[in-house]
Amino acid sequence: MRLKIIQVGDPALRDTARSLEQQEIRSPEIQNLIEWMRETMHDAPGVGLAAPQVGMPLRLAVIEDKPEYLRDLSSEVLTERERRPVPFHVIINPVLELLDEPKTTFYEGCLSLAGFTALVPRSRGVRVNALNHHGEPVVIEASGWYARILQHEIDHLNRTLYIDRMASRSFMSMENYLRYWRNRTIAETKQWIGWS
Repeated sequence: MRLKIIQVGDPALRDTARSLEQQEIRSPEIQNLIEWMRETMHDAPGVGLAAPQVGMPLRLAVIEDKPEYLRDLSSEVLTERERRPVPFHVIINPVLELLDEPKTTFYEGCLSLAGFTALVPRSRGVRVNALNHHGEPVVIEASGWYARILQHEIDHLNRTLYIDRMASRSFMSMENYLRYWRNRTIAETKQWIGWS
């Protein structure tokens, strides 16, 4: 079952998401929600989807960066972004710890801001304490692009969108990003927008 991904301006994206209890996580309702979110994320396609993005005020997100999503990226881009495939997993009631200052900057998009992108500074490394889809505790240490995905999805659970963190002068349509900026370096973009 595909769920509707709500778009920026919908109050549900700014609602407080509630934590889930362990017995609730194992319920058929939440297990079904996880599977539907997975299907919805794949269909979009995206690398992460938080429950508030489908109108559910729950501290739950699904994440997967499939190998095929990396296929058309150059080795230089993959190295610069520290991007590697990430297997499917679920984070529930996550607590995020930044392991360094938000200094790495790359373009980010969002399924709830369809058709747009902007430069967003993020921490290169993070530690996340969460529960998995069985309600079992997990600790995730991540760096590079995976750390960015985790920060982005956990932001959704905290009523925050990437536009709240972006370099506002870099905000653009995906069409213009692909036309003018896709093959330029982050340094060139920063120079163009006057952001050091």
